[in-house]
Amino acid sequence: MVRTQPEYDTRERILCAALKLFAERGYAGACTKEIAHEAGVAEVTLFRHFVSKDKLLEEVMSHFTFISVMPQLLTEIAALPCEEALATLAGSFIDHLALRKEWVKIMQAEMQRAPEKLFTVYHAFLDDLLGGFVACFRQLQKRGCLGDFDLELGARMFHGFCFSYFLQEEIQGRKSYKFTNRDLVIREYVRIFLYGTSNRCPVMPSTT
Repeated sequence: MVRTQPEYDTRERILCAALKLFAERGYAGACTKEIAHEAGVAEVTLFRHFVSKDKLLEEVMSHFTFISVMPQLLTEIAALPCEEALATLAGSFIDHLALRKEWVKIMQAEMQRAPEKLFTVYHAFLDDLLGGFVACFRQLQKRGCLGDFDLELGARMFHGFCFSYFLQEEIQGRKSYKFTNRDLVIREYVRIFLYGTSNRCPVMPSTT
């Protein structure tokens, strides 16, 4: 169904209000009545656009997280050399996390005491995010830039580096007492990801 401009604007206001209150109070602490008030709409209007609070959270995560920019980014890096493409992907992801730092902090805290529904929503989002990394790796494989490896495991490794770097620098405050050149770190990680750390790469034993 095609939304009219007023409907789109209302939906966008609700999403922005939900992002703000979820980041400030957490998923459990932000009620739909307060979100509707922040957006300047009636609560019934909120539920006309989003059938439940869980669905609203899902939409916020897909609308404001890195998933929303991934398709355009894949197009932009399609013709870049392999190392540059991966460095651009990693840098863009880390920058996006930094922009949503407060949101990430509250989601990390919520996951420690989250209801099962939140846990399910979060991991569905994570699967989508990893799927974006897999799509990038597959794109590079088709160009002959990457060899044959388990793309899902590779995506988890790539995500792990980016997210741990973000946590150390932005959440744990490492950058406040020890300067790290972000671009050099990313380039070195990409080099290790592509070429490994040893001159001799052992063949993994077959599991079949």
